[in-house]
Amino acid sequence: MNKKKLHLCYAKWGYIFILPFFVTFFIFSLIPLVDTVRYSFYEYYRSGIKEVGPNFVGLKNYLELLHSDMLSYAGNTMVLWLIGFVPQIVIALLLANWFTDLRLRLRGKQFFKVVIYLPNLIMASAFAMLFFALFSTNGPINSILMSFGFTNEPIDFMGTTFGTRSLVGLMNFLMWFGNTTIMLMAAIMGISPDIFEACELDGCGSVKRFFYITLPMIRPILAYTLITSIIGGLQMFDVPQILTNGQGNPDRTSMTLIMFLNSHLKSRNYGMAGALSVYLFLVSSVLCFIVYRMTNNEDRPSSKALKKMKGGSDS
Repeated sequence: MNKKKLHLCYAKWGYIFILPFFVTFFIFSLIPLVDTVRYSFYEYYRSGIKEVGPNFVGLKNYLELLHSDMLSYAGNTMVLWLIGFVPQIVIALLLANWFTDLRLRLRGKQFFKVVIYLPNLIMASAFAMLFFALFSTNGPINSILMSFGFTNEPIDFMGTTFGTRSLVGLMNFLMWFGNTTIMLMAAIMGISPDIFEACELDGCGSVKRFFYITLPMIRPILAYTLITSIIGGLQMFDVPQILTNGQGNPDRTSMTLIMFLNSHLKSRNYGMAGALSVYLFLVSSVLCFIVYRMTNNEDRPSSKALKKMKGGSDS
């Protein structure tokens, strides 16, 4: 008599456990996303108590945005992102390299890690309100400058384009460089110590070690940091919104794309808001794809790094 073998299938339990995620994603993410794209092809807004639409207009909303101030606000967003991101990645790389270098024997590493990460725990809105109070004409920064004789009258930091953009960039830098430093430290600590030992035996200095070993080996984490930073930069809203009271002053030079999108939502112009959302999605997708292609190729970074290191040490 042949005995039937009983086979237990556990695959269904995996589907059951991940089902809540897909249901939540479908309801709160996918449906609104499809609805946003659909609204972008319609004329749908309110004028007073009168509701106009939804009337299908095709690509009219997209063409009107191209003839609006959208490109100027895109430039503002790029400038604000660069002011905050460039110092962030430079300082984060420098600190991560120092904290992971065993030859320096730095003390109190855990304390410094906590200190540089603390600003990341503060809400952006609270951070913006703090800077608004600190750098106002009657704030403590102006009081200190006047008491030490650096200036005879209060400086209107938020009354100039350079001052406002610098404050926004400084806030973004302080909020995120700690998180970037921790990630880069984890990436550097994941490099095999044998590679650094071989580097020292070949007489490679600290500078060559950093550029030929560390940077190529942590390239995937750098790509992740750059991609998430680009997405966050395009979505920059809360800091300039609160700091400039939603006006993008002075002369709307601090108006970002999301602030422009928010103005359409406040006026209930859902068609233009949907078209602008699609533009943001396409731009972020293209930029992230370019960054990914630039930072990832078929060659392994370790082999290229070792070749460069040996070439530099022989010369």
